[in-house]
Amino acid sequence: MKENFSRRQFIAASSLLLGSAALPASAGTNTDNLLSTWLPPDRIAKLRVALIGTGSRGAGMWGRDLQRNYSDQLSFVGLCDKNKGRLAFAKQYIGTDCATYTDFEKMMKETKPDLLIVCTMDSTHHNFIIRGMELGANVLTEKPMTTDEKKVQAIIDAEKRTGKQCRVTFNYRYSPHRAKIWELLQAGEIGELTSVDFHWYLDTSHGADYFRRWHRKTENSGSLWVHKATHHFDLLNWWIESDPETVFASGSLDFYGKNGKFRSDNCRECPHTSNCDFYWDVTKNKYYKDLYVDNEQYDGYKRDGCVFKEDIDIYDKMAATIKYKNGVQVSYSLTSYSPYEGYRIAFNGTKGRIDAWIEESNKSNNADYDEIVLYKNFGKRDYIRIPHGTSGHGGGDKLLQDQIFLPNVPDPLKQSAGARDGALSCLIGIAARKSIEEKDVIAIRDLTDIDLQSKKPYQNML
Repeated sequence: MKENFSRRQFIAASSLLLGSAALPASAGTNTDNLLSTWLPPDRIAKLRVALIGTGSRGAGMWGRDLQRNYSDQLSFVGLCDKNKGRLAFAKQYIGTDCATYTDFEKMMKETKPDLLIVCTMDSTHHNFIIRGMELGANVLTEKPMTTDEKKVQAIIDAEKRTGKQCRVTFNYRYSPHRAKIWELLQAGEIGELTSVDFHWYLDTSHGADYFRRWHRKTENSGSLWVHKATHHFDLLNWWIESDPETVFASGSLDFYGKNGKFRSDNCRECPHTSNCDFYWDVTKNKYYKDLYVDNEQYDGYKRDGCVFKEDIDIYDKMAATIKYKNGVQVSYSLTSYSPYEGYRIAFNGTKGRIDAWIEESNKSNNADYDEIVLYKNFGKRDYIRIPHGTSGHGGGDKLLQDQIFLPNVPDPLKQSAGARDGALSCLIGIAARKSIEEKDVIAIRDLTDIDLQSKKPYQNML
């Protein structure tokens, strides 16, 4: 390490400058954005935005953040949620004076938005994406785009039929650390990519939270194979720049759910709070109390469900082998009860290897950067330091929002993601689920009519 110190300093200082000079000519550089491509051609004005689903993500990242940071570019014309109490709080929290609705059809027909943002339960995304496009709006949807292959096909068909666009909010693509990995791969630093080892760890705080909420049931979330891992599969699809071909998976529920020694309906009503490591008082979080607890009377949804409830049917331990059309092979795993949150990833190539270990919680040092290690066959290793991002999801949230809503923001790293990207990320998780059920290798081509490519087509969604 001492031998490489001067080179290490150089790479650290220039780690964000590899950029466009190293990119292939095929990289997208279109500087249009929603204001120029999704507004009617006869109208130059703010983007008219409607939001369906005013839970935490809807009211926060796609509500309050947009109202505060992009009010010159857009205006909310309607908010919709089945829970009228949560809807009323979200309107106040976002800071908008727009109309509110519990009837989606009525909102769409009365407000006529240019853009519909979908932040509802995963299993219902397809209903609002499809109907939103049919009623004349383009759609921005939270990940995962949907939860099974029939819904994937229906969205793809609706986009073709209506001529509207569906964009998926893959904010992980935008974090500086993950973008730097893309740049290194594109620059050929490790030669031809041959395989990837990718292992994600959810801790006993964040990971456990999926087992408290509606995500705990496969019918709602598609399981963590879809709800959570779609983020990871999209990163793989983006980094590898090829379409997934086959998936073989295993998984089980070994820690949460039926494995607990005791259980209750939710933490507030539990007689075992003094003995349970997972006891959590939701009322101490003012935002969650105002948004969820104070509005349980309208739909019965309890944000602090027991992580050991018997109805939990999603896996908490998963592993898969994924083969891509271009020959790259991936070994992937997800564990949801780790003592720390983060991931380890390695890219193996014909000329070297890229290693990264990101610890997102319980950090063991006070460094304000994450590190990538670049190894060259028969050469020395280089350490590349990437400063921490200044917004959520590793710094990706604000960069994603800027690219969508600010004018003249280019897309040199091909980070914008459309319905095809959303579909293929979901399909890996759907195939993994099927592989476990059928104890067999699942071919992605058998799930939808998407034409799989060795070189992934670039969808410029700006």
